[in-house]
Amino acid sequence: MKDKDFRIHIKIDGRVYPLNINRDEEERYRKAAKIVEETISSFRKMFQDNDNQDILAMTAFQVALRYTEEQQSRDYSQFVDDIKDIKDDISDFLKEKEKK
Repeated sequence: MKDKDFRIHIKIDGRVYPLNINRDEEERYRKAAKIVEETISSFRKMFQDNDNQDILAMTAFQVALRYTEEQQSRDYSQFVDDIKDIKDDISDFLKEKEKK
């Protein structure tokens, strides 16, 4: 393994999954596993009669839904438009300055 490679074990729904990751990303992986575990636990409490497949499918859907919501909240198009406007303003200012 490289210096930055790091082996961790993530536990999800009672099973352990070994992963080789970049050492710098360990916290992110552990947080992700915790979110999955908490979501599974929450669905198990709400839907006690459902089998594992249903619980895991609902968990996957919930995590994917959160991901898409996060992606939408990061819409940078307005920011990019504002930067272009500022760039144009600076260009116009410099052109005017050159004329003088």
